[in-house]
Amino acid sequence: MAPSFVFEPPSDEEYSDAEEEEQQEEQQEEEEDEQQEGVKPSRPRHSQSPWDFAAYSETVAEEHARRSTTSVDFKISKALQQRSVPISDPISDDGTSSGSESDKQEDYKPEDDEGDDATNVSDSKSFFSPSDGASFNANSFMELNLSRPLLRACEKLGYTKPTPIQAACIPLALTGRDICGSAITGSGKTAAFALPTLERLLFRPKRVPAIRVLVLTPARELAVQVHSMIEKLAQFTDIRCCLVVGGLSLKAQEAALRSMPDIVVATPGRIIDHLRNSMSVDLEDLAVLILDEADRLLEVGFSAEIRELIRVCPNRRQTMLFSATMTEEVDELVQLSLTKPVRLSADPSAKRPVTLTEEVVRIRRMREVNQEAVLLALCSKTFTSRVIIFSGTKQAAHRLKILFGLAGFKAAELHGNLTQVQRLDALELFRKQGVDYLIATDVAARGLDIIGVQTVINYACPRDLTSYVHRVGRTARAGREGYAVTFVTDNDRSLLKAIAKRAGSKLRSRIVAEQSITKWSQIIEQMEDQVATIFQEEREEQALRKAEMEANKAENMIAHKDEIYSRPKRTWFVTEKEKRIVMKAAKASNESEKHSGIEVISAQQAEDLKLKEKRKREREKNLPRKKRRKLEAAREMLDEENQNEKSDGSGKSKKEKTGMPLVDVAYRRAKAVKAAKKATDAGKIVRKPSKKSSSTPQRTQSRTDEMQDLFQSDMSQRKQNRKSNGAGKKKSKNSFKSKSRYKRR
Repeated sequence: MAPSFVFEPPSDEEYSDAEEEEQQEEQQEEEEDEQQEGVKPSRPRHSQSPWDFAAYSETVAEEHARRSTTSVDFKISKALQQRSVPISDPISDDGTSSGSESDKQEDYKPEDDEGDDATNVSDSKSFFSPSDGASFNANSFMELNLSRPLLRACEKLGYTKPTPIQAACIPLALTGRDICGSAITGSGKTAAFALPTLERLLFRPKRVPAIRVLVLTPARELAVQVHSMIEKLAQFTDIRCCLVVGGLSLKAQEAALRSMPDIVVATPGRIIDHLRNSMSVDLEDLAVLILDEADRLLEVGFSAEIRELIRVCPNRRQTMLFSATMTEEVDELVQLSLTKPVRLSADPSAKRPVTLTEEVVRIRRMREVNQEAVLLALCSKTFTSRVIIFSGTKQAAHRLKILFGLAGFKAAELHGNLTQVQRLDALELFRKQGVDYLIATDVAARGLDIIGVQTVINYACPRDLTSYVHRVGRTARAGREGYAVTFVTDNDRSLLKAIAKRAGSKLRSRIVAEQSITKWSQIIEQMEDQVATIFQEEREEQALRKAEMEANKAENMIAHKDEIYSRPKRTWFVTEKEKRIVMKAAKASNESEKHSGIEVISAQQAEDLKLKEKRKREREKNLPRKKRRKLEAAREMLDEENQNEKSDGSGKSKKEKTGMPLVDVAYRRAKAVKAAKKATDAGKIVRKPSKKSSSTPQRTQSRTDEMQDLFQSDMSQRKQNRKSNGAGKKKSKNSFKSKSRYKRR
């Protein structure tokens, strides 16, 4: 790859609105000049937008009318109208906080205990084929041997020069090779696998319709974006593409799949649902399997579904995997049955875009309560438009949406509690600049390509560096400038070290003005009653909606009982309950991995752990004695095993027998003796005579019986002696019994 590669925006994306206006003005000036010179004006060129989220479903207003509900914006406007006393606005007319100091920026300086840790990376065997012949540089798409319809579509979309990942991937994919491609976010990976796939489909046998290409994505919105991109690239061909995701009409998707489209863009769960429950839908003729954001698809939440799809797909196929953070999980790749794949790394996976400015805002322990105030203070003064805010949970995202609306900011929300119509509408609003802020969870962290995003704010710190890379990758795409601001608490110090190591000396620390935080804290405190009112209205609407759905269900069951019961029963690959159990287990394993190594914890966490251990001990004290002793014995055995492992080292074999509590050993022995005695009494077991019985017939008794006979004979002899002594002698005066109690008073 040429190290001096510079993006020529827009490379694989649409022009921004400002650029479109400039282009139109230039075209008008050229037309005027040509008219003055008497030359016929040339046809104006307008670059199409690859993404169009509004064309896939009904409008939000129609959905609310059908469901008899109201939107959050309506509730917020209603609360603003009912507000009796206006809340004091900290923003003055000139756009700055009245009487408040401005935010400070300084170079990030790591603390003493945040030194770099030595990380040992294990060397894995070379699994990939060498990519010596791959070239990461091309001057135009004509050099990549694409057909004229695809070149025309690229010109229509405004694509002029291929990016490095496109220049390297397209020629190899045209030969049918399996590919693992990784490049920085915003480098055109969608077009890198879409263009060679469309080129191969131009020469397909058209008389036999079949599903030949399957594209899998982890998120619905990403699937919609990929489908829109493929349709725009195939607009001058006869190739048909189908979208199969959750949240949209099941019957419409089933009808589209029965018509055998050439390309299917899907999420794993919905395509498995169709393969199991829809008639005449199969993947027998599949030729190409593409996994977008492959490292996410290979994680716990999707791994079982991906394995099922791999089992259904034919073995002779081309498989391509793409992601900005491709991991070296060779075992997982082998399970995907890749054959000599080529690893194409156009850029290092953790390389930061040159135009990205990274900042951190340290939230100290005493300031965690005011984190919402810090966010509103930043958005009111510094970051005022084209901002994506990532929250940790769906509930937090919804609360921030209400707070932003009550504070007078235009914001949209995107998370899993919304319907698919509302999610796509939020993306379309943000894309068309109808709102300034998009408050989202991690569903918007991967792959979404929204033009002109200026800032990404990590309100909740991401889980790891991979999530951080994908989140901040929503900005600074294709050579444009962008800011990434991360709120870091005392519990996120390990991630802060990783971010500082990745950003190097370019990481900056932002200090928000104290006066602005105080004012916004007071405003949020005044808005709490209105937030509670909106939450109450939403709960009431949800209860009414649920009751209405139950009533409709009962009516349908009465009216169409025979028809409903005559349908074949739907089967599920993984139920919702099983999904929750798997996710809970994965979360528990991640936490155990975190706590397995040496980790710096805060004082509050240490106190919480002590309280947890104390409560556990108190619960054990209230247990019955038998259970308590059993727990103590098990704990002692576990401690002994840990000590033995430490002393023996790693040379100890895993197949060694582990210890057993003494209570269990005694219980099992008693149970075995009782069972043997019962079997002997029933005649099922006949005791065999010992080998010495033939030589010494007089010793047929066992040792126990012999001892019992000796004891009984000894006792009978003593009784006889006692009787004989009592009968021949009178009681002596020196008897040990006291005679005082027999005296008469």
